[in-house]
Amino acid sequence: MVKDLSIQLFGLTLRNPVIAASGTFGFGTGFDFDVNAIGGIALKGTTAEARPGNPCPRVADCTAGMLNSVGLENPGIEVLVREKVPALREIYSGVVIANIGGFSAEEYAFCCTRADESEGIDIIELNISCPNVHAGGAVLGSDAVATAGVVRAARKTVRRKPLVVKLSPNVTDIAAIGRICEKEGADGLTVANTFLGMRIDLKTGKPVLANTFGGFSGPAIFPLALRAVWQVSHACGIPVIGCGGVSSGKDVMEMMMAGASAVQVGAASIRNPRACITIINELACMKK
Repeated sequence: MVKDLSIQLFGLTLRNPVIAASGTFGFGTGFDFDVNAIGGIALKGTTAEARPGNPCPRVADCTAGMLNSVGLENPGIEVLVREKVPALREIYSGVVIANIGGFSAEEYAFCCTRADESEGIDIIELNISCPNVHAGGAVLGSDAVATAGVVRAARKTVRRKPLVVKLSPNVTDIAAIGRICEKEGADGLTVANTFLGMRIDLKTGKPVLANTFGGFSGPAIFPLALRAVWQVSHACGIPVIGCGGVSSGKDVMEMMMAGASAVQVGAASIRNPRACITIINELACMKK
């Protein structure tokens, strides 16, 4: 007998609480296994216009994790809604999450409008870990005023879909940023994005990543992400999606015990595209 792992999230039914995190699972197509086993798929981060991303090298290996500085490489919002989402919907019946990036409140609002109009998208997730072009490049999600402005602009345009904000952990008080998002109308929060880190090449004395810094992810950050989930879920009254270093069914259970309603799997999928499937199977065994 197959155990029922289904959950309810924003009025939607997910067949299990496991979601493939944005940026780690592409646009959900091209895999040699049935992705329908996965509860939700968060699509690659998308901006208004196509972006080539940061120069290479973009990825660096680390003990118990990895660094990446892809730089929001994507084909743009129009290609997402016209091509990528319909292609995924041909093979996938689960919950689809559009991850929206941008460099101003206006860009977020534009992309959210297009995503909200797409029948194939179920949830809109704002990635507020992008530089604010109107504030000297400071990360939007690290500033209370900028965060409020982005969420407010998105909330005005998103009429049909749940609006989730993916928080940056690179702040002094992540729970305070979560409360701001809730006040501005967010329906939920993803906690959290990657931690800022770097590596140096001992032979050259220069940073390994061309962009110097990158997002640190993988098992090493799990305790930090778990702490953030606990803090935000206890400070806010809206659902939290846990994310950060999840690589096993036990990790998912810990996240949910800390207050997460669902859990995203990121870096583990980069190392093994079937990681979500393995974790779901582990959860099923734990439920017996």
